[in-house]
Amino acid sequence: MLSVLHIENVAVIERADIVFDAGFNVMTGETGAGKSIVIDSIGAILGERAYRDVIRTGCDKAFVSAVFTGIPELPWFAENRVEYDPDELMVQREIFLDGKNVCRVNGRPVTVATLKKLGLQLINIHGQHDSQQLFDESSHLQYLDLFARDAAELAAYQAAFQVVLQTRGEMERLSMDEGEKLRRVETLQYQIRELEKADLKPGEDEQLEARRKRLQNGEKMKSGLCTAVDALYGGEDSDGACSLLQAAERAVSSLCRFDESLEPYRVRLSDAAYSLQDLTEELRALRDDLSFSEEELEALETRLDTIHKLRRKYGATCADMLEYLDRCRGELEEITFSDEKLEQLRAQLDRQEAAAREAGLALRAVRMKAAERLAARIRSELTQLDMPKVQFTCQFAEQTLSPNGMDEVRFLMSANVGEALKPMSKVASGGELARIMLAMKNVLAEQDHVPTLIFDEVDAGVSGQAAQRVGEKLRQVARTKQILCVTHLAQIAALADTHLHITKAEKDGRTYTSVTPLDHEGRKHEIARIIGGAVITETTLRSAEEMLHH
Repeated sequence: MLSVLHIENVAVIERADIVFDAGFNVMTGETGAGKSIVIDSIGAILGERAYRDVIRTGCDKAFVSAVFTGIPELPWFAENRVEYDPDELMVQREIFLDGKNVCRVNGRPVTVATLKKLGLQLINIHGQHDSQQLFDESSHLQYLDLFARDAAELAAYQAAFQVVLQTRGEMERLSMDEGEKLRRVETLQYQIRELEKADLKPGEDEQLEARRKRLQNGEKMKSGLCTAVDALYGGEDSDGACSLLQAAERAVSSLCRFDESLEPYRVRLSDAAYSLQDLTEELRALRDDLSFSEEELEALETRLDTIHKLRRKYGATCADMLEYLDRCRGELEEITFSDEKLEQLRAQLDRQEAAAREAGLALRAVRMKAAERLAARIRSELTQLDMPKVQFTCQFAEQTLSPNGMDEVRFLMSANVGEALKPMSKVASGGELARIMLAMKNVLAEQDHVPTLIFDEVDAGVSGQAAQRVGEKLRQVARTKQILCVTHLAQIAALADTHLHITKAEKDGRTYTSVTPLDHEGRKHEIARIIGGAVITETTLRSAEEMLHH
């Protein structure tokens, strides 16, 4: 669970340390006091997008950190080489004015994307935006799949569907009209003839370039080798290095009879003399073998010019052009026999579509069973949320093979007795929608292992007895999950285990937000404020006291 949240220089919060407990935590305060900033700060340490404009005016960076406790050893830690501490998990994020973000988990730097993968396993944040998603019927299938836990069946179907798409694409590529086919065949035949006529060899261009370089510098090479051989062999005016080395070996050899310790030096000089003689012979052979011909250079230039012209059309190297030639031959053969190939692909596609439909029907069976359970669970939850007359169902419509199966799913409901089931966007009021969302989140929360749920003003549009039921439901969920809830309702705030009060004040021309945990007396005054507004009376205090003891 989230135990401690530390915030520095985020919007109007200069510095705040917020301690959360297990169970049901609520945050209350006047509109604009900074409750959304706390939620946004939690989102930041979960890897959500954070812009530099969140940085408090006059500061060069914002900093948010969080301590989580009781977190299991998730596979994420090993996958990202982050040390797992069974006692606590520390997450930190710095946001700089230049847009740079620095994130750390247990002291190890991670990317924002990597942090987000961890954040999804730590906290779920549910706000008014989630409620609006219920109106979007394209998201209903996703909700059902999450409840059904049909990932295996969905993956099997999608694998079969991908094979179908590949075959369809191949057929589409082969299905061209006769005029287009004739033009393509002529182009391929021309390119093949041109490349075959060139008779390219792998690596030929590199070998020719190296040979041309030698030919263009032939005189320099011959002159240099002659100089090297003369220096080693010597000439009429001077002894060469070989002669000098031999003389040195003879001189040391004559001294060995006086001092045997010189023998190793004589051996080394002798070895060096033989080695230098071998090297000299090799260089002389290279010199004698050098042959340069203007005709050869001209022929070589012509060949390289041919290769250069082909390069501009078919590839950077001879190997690339030969690979292109192979592709042309393959495509020509494919077009030539395209009619026969299409017949084979049609038969293959029939089998593949049948297999995909079979996988789709298996997926549908799982979904329909799950839909019955989901509808029953949501109706039960809504009864507890003071909506006993609501009817809720998952409507299926068959469709052709598509990326997510053969089903269109939408949620239908009837808010009042005797009314027909209709799309939620045409039936649910704001307060009803909030309770439906809470019911669905409660049902889906049972399917995952995320330890903390945050509800950001999902009680919008709810009041009276309905608000009481929402609070009771949140407290019920808090028996197995840590709940953090931003609320404006006294009925919900009174049921919390931990109550945090968020206030905003001005000092020296600056705005400051603070977060204060409330004791019993503080809770009573805050609930009285929520009930009666700025003027707190004995009546509102007694009402608050009564709610706290309810």
